[in-house]
Amino acid sequence: MTAGSEGELGHLDERGRARMVDVGGKSPTRRDARARAGVRMSPDTARAIAEGRVPKGDALAVARVAGIMAAKRTSDLIPLCHPIALSSVTVDVEIDTDAGLAEIRAAASADDRTGVEMEALVAAATAALALYDMIKGLEREAFIERVELLSKTGGARGDWARGGPVRDESPDSP
Repeated sequence: MTAGSEGELGHLDERGRARMVDVGGKSPTRRDARARAGVRMSPDTARAIAEGRVPKGDALAVARVAGIMAAKRTSDLIPLCHPIALSSVTVDVEIDTDAGLAEIRAAASADDRTGVEMEALVAAATAALALYDMIKGLEREAFIERVELLSKTGGARGDWARGGPVRDESPDSP
């Protein structure tokens, strides 16, 4: 199979060995991706986070910064990922105290030759891990759930969204 042909596993060479895909011939284009992760906990722990009563400090700020830092290091963490010049990474955390859920949403953007899906996923997952670390003294039974890609735009394969069309979830969108 030739590079880019349907059904090709791009991270394998002709002998089936792992390799980094050659993106040198591709032109940089705008790439965006959004991902989410959840941290499930008791309503009491969720209230402590929302009210800023976590003994280790500002759990939400730590989670946001950890996610952003991790996105910038994705190629150091995921063996076959290309280093990408990210133009933007955001991490937001919403706390549902009644449900005992922290929903983390991460977005990554770049003008590059390959996508930013892994950067968004790494940001969401790492923010969830950091949040767990911040609350484990309050509740060891908290757990991380559903780390998933929500959408991606740009690239040769086009746009994709979990469950339907890509939506603009920016604060300015209608």
